[in-house]
Amino acid sequence: MTEPGKKTLSNAEKQQRYRERQKQSGRKELRGYLSPEALACYEEIQQKTQWNDSLLLSNAIRLMYAAHKLGQVGLLNGWLNDHQR
Repeated sequence: MTEPGKKTLSNAEKQQRYRERQKQSGRKELRGYLSPEALACYEEIQQKTQWNDSLLLSNAIRLMYAAHKLGQVGLLNGWLNDHQR
């Protein structure tokens, strides 16, 4: 039920308002496709942590950045390749 004189928003309008609020709070939307190996890793991490997609992606990027700063990206990538992940 809507109040008299109040316009009902379409789903597209609601999504646009949501995206604008996220931008105003300093967040950025990222999109991409996962390889089968990455999807298996994603599913395992999501089950164990119960993180939503946004939190999982944010933490993954922060962890990747930490590995980069510590010079460990090659080591971690080697482990992933060795374990077919």
